Amino acid sequence: MSLNPSLQNCISLTLIEFLENHEPEFLTLWQEQIILEQNDIHKEKVKENGYFMYVLIKKTLLDTISDTEVQKLAYKVAQERVDANINIGDFVYNVNIGRSILITFVLKSDITGEPLNSIINKINAQFDRFCYFAVTRYTEIKNAELEEKNVFINQSHNDKLTILGQMSSSFVHEFRNPLTSIIGFNKILRTEYPNLKYLDIIELELDQLKFRITQFLHTSKMSLVDQPKEQVKVSQLLETILELLYPSIIDSDVQITTEFDDCIFINAHKDELKQVFLNVLFNSIDAVQQRNASRKIYIKCYEKEDQVIIEVANNGPMIPVNVQETIFEPFYTTKELGTGIGLFVCKKIIEKHSGNLTYYSDESLTTFYIQLPLNTSLST
Repeated sequence: MSLNPSLQNCISLTLIEFLENHEPEFLTLWQEQIILEQNDIHKEKVKENGYFMYVLIKKTLLDTISDTEVQKLAYKVAQERVDANINIGDFVYNVNIGRSILITFVLKSDITGEPLNSIINKINAQFDRFCYFAVTRYTEIKNAELEEKNVFINQSHNDKLTILGQMSSSFVHEFRNPLTSIIGFNKILRTEYPNLKYLDIIELELDQLKFRITQFLHTSKMSLVDQPKEQVKVSQLLETILELLYPSIIDSDVQITTEFDDCIFINAHKDELKQVFLNVLFNSIDAVQQRNASRKIYIKCYEKEDQVIIEVANNGPMIPVNVQETIFEPFYTTKELGTGIGLFVCKKIIEKHSGNLTYYSDESLTTFYIQLPLNTSLST
């Protein structure tokens, strides 16, 4: 049963008078219980806004308020919470503390029955509306800030790629021709003097230099140059790479443990895949060198559900949690002299081969997982 408007207004006026008589007590109790961060640049405004909300509730009881007034205060509070960089959860908590205290005081009045229920429903509805406007506005502002940051990051990345593309064009012309000549003469030396020492090391270092040049091209163009694919026996390729890395392994005092399925083939660009394995293994060797002793790397190759899985694990330090999401991004590196494009290009190469490059890192091991499609026609 709805109340007579005149009677309802009379009851509301009586309640407002009761609340105003207890106003200092009500506001003090609320201010003692709210959450206020020391670094909140608007903490004094939190108390001020609490009083403004109390005024709006009194107007709500008299039905003399509009949504525009509630929205205006809510938007003001939302902007202040964003400016103060304070969790919106604190705001919601403080609002609900005010709601609870206000209703407690309403219950202490002489109003009972249906009029009391109607008043409490009005108060709850207005507090809900206020929270809705404030949280929605807060979210909109935060999303706009995030979008602005993403635009800046993407633009910064594109600027870097543009500059890198200009640099790499000159870089490649200056270095690729003499490098190709040196690689060719090294192959001639290996043919004429197969027992000459250090030619394998020279070939490895030349391949690495060639790969670094290619990395700059890949990064600046954001694509890889197509080359003919061939059948690659994975275990054989891994064993060849370990032979090339033997001097680095011995020099770093690293213990390598391997577990290869000897009958796995994939259809791939062999040179590109070789550079991926080399890069991941070089990174693993660098990582374990941060240990004083018991430096270990584990390499596994196995078949799983028509996929080839190559695991390269090391017992070096855990990759810090705060950078784990960025290690595949271009230009990110933890190495003093690193370029920050090695893992980025490795991931692009693997994805080009319809595979995936992921990792997991904890206090015990950091493991990189290279997943590639299995060539079932040649695997037994």
